[in-house]
Amino acid sequence: MFLRMWRAVGVQSVRQTRRTTARLCSSGPEKPSSSSSSPRLHAEKQRRRRERDEAILSSQHSEAADKAVSWSEKVKISYTAHTPPGTKKDTSVPLPSAYSSDFVESSWYQWWEKEGFFKPEQHERLSQAVDRTFCLCIPPPNVTGSLHLGHALTVAVEDALVRWRRMQGYRVLWVPGCDHAGIATQSVVERRLQREGRTRQQLHREEFLQEVWRWKEDKGDEIYQQLRTLGASLDWSRSCFTMDPDFSRAVTAAFVRLSDSGLIYRAEGLVNWSCALESAISDIEVDSVELSGPSMLTVPGYEEKVEFGTMTTFAYPVEGLEAEVSEVSVSTTRPETMLGDVAVAIHPDDPRYQALHGKHCRHPFTNRLLPIITDPEVDMGLGTGAMKVTPAHDHTDFQLSQRHSLQRLTVIGGDGKMTPSCGEWLQGVKRFAARKLVVEALVEKKLFRGKRSHAMTLPVCSRSGDIIEPLLKKQWFVRCKEMAKKAVQAVDDGELEIIPHYYTKTWRNWLSNISDWCISRQLWWGHQIPAYRVHFPHESSHADEELWVCGHSEEEALHRAAVRYTVKPEDITLTRDPDVLDTWFSSGLFPFAMLGWPQQTPDLQRFYPNSLLETGSDLIFFWVARMVMLGTELTGQLPFKQVLFHSLVRDKYGRKMSKSLGNVIDPLDVIHGVSLERLEEKVREGNVELKEQQVALQAQRKDYPQGIPQCGTDALRFALCSHRIQGEDISLSVSQVLSCRHFCNKMWQTVRFTLGVLENNAAPAETLEEVAPQSSMDRWICSRLYSTVLQCEEALEAYELHTVTAALYSFWVHSLCDAYMEYMKPLLHTHTDPGVRQAATVVLYQCVCVSLALLSPFMPFITEELWQRLQPPHPGASVGPLGASAAPPSLCLQPYPRSTQLAHWYFPEEERDFLLVQEVVRVARSLRAQCGLTKERPAMWAVCSPSQAQVLLHFQSAVATLSRISSLHIHCPDGADLHGTTPPAGGLVGLVDHTCQLHLHIQGVVDVGRQMVQLSQKRDRLGLKLKELQLRVNCPQYKQKVPAHIQQQTDSKLSALLQELKTIEDQLKVLQESQTIK
Repeated sequence: MFLRMWRAVGVQSVRQTRRTTARLCSSGPEKPSSSSSSPRLHAEKQRRRRERDEAILSSQHSEAADKAVSWSEKVKISYTAHTPPGTKKDTSVPLPSAYSSDFVESSWYQWWEKEGFFKPEQHERLSQAVDRTFCLCIPPPNVTGSLHLGHALTVAVEDALVRWRRMQGYRVLWVPGCDHAGIATQSVVERRLQREGRTRQQLHREEFLQEVWRWKEDKGDEIYQQLRTLGASLDWSRSCFTMDPDFSRAVTAAFVRLSDSGLIYRAEGLVNWSCALESAISDIEVDSVELSGPSMLTVPGYEEKVEFGTMTTFAYPVEGLEAEVSEVSVSTTRPETMLGDVAVAIHPDDPRYQALHGKHCRHPFTNRLLPIITDPEVDMGLGTGAMKVTPAHDHTDFQLSQRHSLQRLTVIGGDGKMTPSCGEWLQGVKRFAARKLVVEALVEKKLFRGKRSHAMTLPVCSRSGDIIEPLLKKQWFVRCKEMAKKAVQAVDDGELEIIPHYYTKTWRNWLSNISDWCISRQLWWGHQIPAYRVHFPHESSHADEELWVCGHSEEEALHRAAVRYTVKPEDITLTRDPDVLDTWFSSGLFPFAMLGWPQQTPDLQRFYPNSLLETGSDLIFFWVARMVMLGTELTGQLPFKQVLFHSLVRDKYGRKMSKSLGNVIDPLDVIHGVSLERLEEKVREGNVELKEQQVALQAQRKDYPQGIPQCGTDALRFALCSHRIQGEDISLSVSQVLSCRHFCNKMWQTVRFTLGVLENNAAPAETLEEVAPQSSMDRWICSRLYSTVLQCEEALEAYELHTVTAALYSFWVHSLCDAYMEYMKPLLHTHTDPGVRQAATVVLYQCVCVSLALLSPFMPFITEELWQRLQPPHPGASVGPLGASAAPPSLCLQPYPRSTQLAHWYFPEEERDFLLVQEVVRVARSLRAQCGLTKERPAMWAVCSPSQAQVLLHFQSAVATLSRISSLHIHCPDGADLHGTTPPAGGLVGLVDHTCQLHLHIQGVVDVGRQMVQLSQKRDRLGLKLKELQLRVNCPQYKQKVPAHIQQQTDSKLSALLQELKTIEDQLKVLQESQTIK
């Protein structure tokens, strides 16, 4: 449900200067200017959108991007051991040779849940328990929906933080919830009834509500099962549905308290109205459709398409003027509303209309006199400089009517038909049919002055597809001004921290200009408003007056009415308001209602205020501000101490993922894989316009020609957390998730290697504190691990998850696998000193175990699977790999590694010196590649400074192993003790830095002549390919006839061939020089 929040009555301080022209229904949060008033802005947005669409349709994206998403089907390996749901997975089953998410992600979650690992009560059994709590709620998704990548990002981020705090020993509570989604759910059930040949109106309210509850039971817990699939460590025993009895009581209590304190009132106000639903709706149910000009759109209830994106200009005759100015022209995008015009507004300083001050116009159809009023907010430079004023159907005009005490005339009813006040010729006519009749009548009366193209934003109901109509209705409102001041003050005083901090300015600006909030909806599904209209059957004095009273029950409301109006209860009749509360009202209570408020439950006392709220940045006003205001008012405390906003997820082309664009990616499709055919079916099944459907289908065929590969939950979570969530929007591509799946396989192979080492060596018995690395490489890898743990600690505290994932990936792949394990492999031979081999085994084991613990919050399934395999097999083992007195049953309860625990592993000089080693290895491997060495291991000389010589000697065995050389010789011209032998002539020379040179001795190792022949032959073959491509490119009219994307592919092939030929020439030159020297 979380996209944008509806804001009622109107936008304060809206620029009157806009709209001689456009009548745009938008009551959302205040924006710098309406897009309908800025043709340049519209044109720019349309241009960018066209370019993106054209790029998709014409395949103009890089070949590199195409290659990035290519993949081959992996063999799926399933876990087949008999494991009843909730029992621990059998880890004695042989470890498959390759990573498979099907195998890994089976059974673990059911065991975690059944064992109660996610409940705060588990805290008492943790050896690392601390007396601190960490509590947050998940932004409750709609009960009608399914999760998308935005939800997946929320889960990945929140679960990483939750699991981290739990492993730190905090008492953790993460509450799952689901929102009843009033309009969305009612719309779904009404469509279901229509398929059965029934309508809501044919049922009584209670009968319809029974249908809704039946639908909810049929749908089951689909959302909750999807959250489980994502690995969310939620406390399911405390799951919360916003229509649950306890939550409903909290909603009623909140309404009554706010009403008693004068913060809820009933008044007439202008609201966003869906004629199809016959209800006020929130901005969350409004889609903004950008129109660049005339557009024919389908509207529910109309057989023919309706034209939008035009501006109609017509004239009003001015009364009492026979001079040159006998009329005033106005413009509008909604001619049908002119029946509700009550005035014409001009700027007091506009020289064109000075003679019109104080004059009146005559309405051509109703014969009413319309005053010509002056208002400094009118923009003289827009349109004709005169604007029609329709207070009952335009938010800005409504405010103008308040300033000038103008009448508000409703001419469109809640059903979308013209009202009797329009006259018999229009009464009962649908509004857009009336639009055509009005224009024809204006032409007939010779008052029509033209129609032109007009860029505009059209508000459309996302649930029904209907065009939103601003209507004047009596509704319930919340006074927000004073509550908003407290919310601003909380941030200014540092009581509430907003992360990233740059959102504080946005927070302050919006809340400082807030208007009151309409909270009533004309629906049946939802929390019925606990307000009762009071009638006195035996009195006539109050017959025309609306008297209301609220209460927790009808009995309480009756008692309150009797006391307030000093009459006997039996002399009162109550009628409950049939409307329901805005869904956002109940969701705004979530942080404390989920804990049992208004009752002072143990959960409320222990976990309120919540520690953190984490959600999308687009909810800063629509949900977060409401929670802060309601929480502070109703509980006397802020609902949470910190707010962490993450960025929005976009597709690879930078477009916001939207159902209307057909580019939404289901996270389950990424986890389990999906065919291209099924992806296309989903687009066709969705409510996507034909043009957007074509773009969406083309993008799918290009991006996923083979469908989406199975990536698994861990890879998806790690990919999402690898983005900077506190920065710009995230453009996620499946290729990034696929790369993370490769990382999963890297982890898998690392543990397989480790298990193989442990089979041939004694199992490590030392704790972390007892492990004291001795060799240079052992000290280096341990120090690297310490530095990684320290980096993770600091980044997690700052919620910089991308820093954590980058550090962990770098350590595992580049330090552990590429360096330490490669160095270690020769040590496993039988001729190696057993003590050295055992020491390396201990270090490897501890490094892998600690790394798995560090990765656990991000990749819970694979880390649990691999960690369980590394545990001592015998039941008597009493020491856990991280030094706990007894290893917890699950990695998710294991203590999170601490830098203080590894302080004795910090060797900064080893880390600093190894940077030189890495550079030497890089240059040495480059020299090998230059002359085509594969298996050969030549000798190498390093000509360097004394300090560099000391480092290379310290890491001599590692340099030899990683550089794939037979021996390392040191020649130090400036060091007497380290002078060594000079390198022989005829070797390959590589430069490390200005004081260090490497000489690779290839004589006797490489058959130079044979190597040169092979390279020459390869050069000749590539040369022919190059000539063929060049001939093709140089053909006449190549640029004109060949499609742009083909030209781009050809250019890429040419560049690659030229680079490969240059490399061969360099290799030949080196070999020739070595022959000459020889």
